[in-house]
Amino acid sequence: MSEPNPPRRPLATFLRPHAGSQADVDATPLAEPSLPSADASPVTADDTAEAPVAEAAAMAGEVPVQPTATISGQVPAAAAEPMRSQAEPVFLRGGGHRLRTPRWQWAMVAALSLLLLLQIALADRARLAADASTRPWVAGLCSVLRCDLPAWREPAAFTMISRDVRPMPQQAGALQVQASIRNDARWAQDWPVLRLSLSDADGRVIGSGVFAASDYLGAGARTAGLLEPGQSAQIAFQVKEPSASTVAFNFEFL
Repeated sequence: MSEPNPPRRPLATFLRPHAGSQADVDATPLAEPSLPSADASPVTADDTAEAPVAEAAAMAGEVPVQPTATISGQVPAAAAEPMRSQAEPVFLRGGGHRLRTPRWQWAMVAALSLLLLLQIALADRARLAADASTRPWVAGLCSVLRCDLPAWREPAAFTMISRDVRPMPQQAGALQVQASIRNDARWAQDWPVLRLSLSDADGRVIGSGVFAASDYLGAGARTAGLLEPGQSAQIAFQVKEPSASTVAFNFEFL
């Protein structure tokens, strides 16, 4: 008859350390229960859930498996850099890829700007020609482009060389006026407008009149042309005497 099998011991008894002698047990002081310190991190629900699993693994002699790291949804900076640089426009990327303006475009801009200035000068040439500082280059521009330039107008530049006012022998109350004028301006001028004032012995003006080129040149006013710089001319016309007390006269260029 076979002997009965001895009862199997639990696996935990093999994993427990061997108990020392009774003297060692008595000599070992009892550990006081430790209180949780303020710096200790609180125990979470995940820790309490993992504790039985760790104990069971220790009892079974297995090494507990560490939890694997979670996969983040963020793309590494090294991998994101090529994507960002590809999405950027060409002119924002680094390197020597710079767009250069062709020289013919700068030449076209300069030509258009010059053409605009010429158009402004031609449209406003009357005002520019009336200024002594801008008239020379406007005159040169019109000589090239065949444009009309208004005549220079400077009444103060006319000089009265000689003058004479006398009664007409066969017409009572009529005066014969003769004078010689000269253009002392830098440019040619049109014939001036002349004002004649008559005064009495007390210096009071008793009559005046304004005379244009058609009044003192007659029929030749249309073909007279301009008075060139330094050119002199003779004028003559008749006026009616306002009073027999006329003793003085005065000329003025307008």
